[in-house]
Amino acid sequence: MKIFKILLSLIAIILIVYNFTKVNFNSPLEDDSITAFITIFASMCALILLQILRLSKKIEKHVKQNK
Repeated sequence: MKIFKILLSLIAIILIVYNFTKVNFNSPLEDDSITAFITIFASMCALILLQILRLSKKIEKHVKQNK
């Protein structure tokens, strides 16, 4: 599970970087730029969800140790 979370995090970061290069800063809300922004946003959401999963597993482990 740990390797899976790391792999998904790396994929999300790579997608963010790649799509950031696709943004046209002269017209950021047209054609490919809007698709890039949507993908960047989705990748950031995936990273946030993975961090929530990591924290919940850490809390679960801590609770089991204290019982």
